[in-house]
Amino acid sequence: MSKPRQAAIDSATPAPGEGKRGVDGHIGYLLRQAHSAHRARMERALLADGVTLPQFSVLTMLAAYPGASGAELARMALLTPQTMNVIISNLQRDGLIARSPHPGHGRIQTNALTEEGKAVLKRCKKLVAAVEARLLQGLAPEEEAIVRRWLVQAVEEAPLPADGA
Repeated sequence: MSKPRQAAIDSATPAPGEGKRGVDGHIGYLLRQAHSAHRARMERALLADGVTLPQFSVLTMLAAYPGASGAELARMALLTPQTMNVIISNLQRDGLIARSPHPGHGRIQTNALTEEGKAVLKRCKKLVAAVEARLLQGLAPEEEAIVRRWLVQAVEEAPLPADGA
């Protein structure tokens, strides 16, 4: 493609936050765009400690729900059990979590943070707090509360309107 044609195409593409990528865009696209930007910032921050965003999520969930199984973690993280198994294996290999048999179910393994896992999570939370503070910059506490309630509402299942409504 010629350079003038490429420049014309590029100039017609709005930057993030502009045109249909801005306040006039579809809300679903704006959510996806915001998620992608936030994820990239989180990944860059966590890289300082050698932790991936999915690993950070698992460490965070295990701090909140010690003893969770891989299946439970997969459901909470919105990941497949196969993906969660890889994440858990890597965290165990790195000494950040320990696995043990479930006391009542022989085939289920429970997961818990090791002391090293707790230390890594503590460092990562500081990195993430800085990213989240930047994200919330300029919002009053009341506005942040509204955003949080709206996001929770967005994930709750709303009934579809009846036919003909």
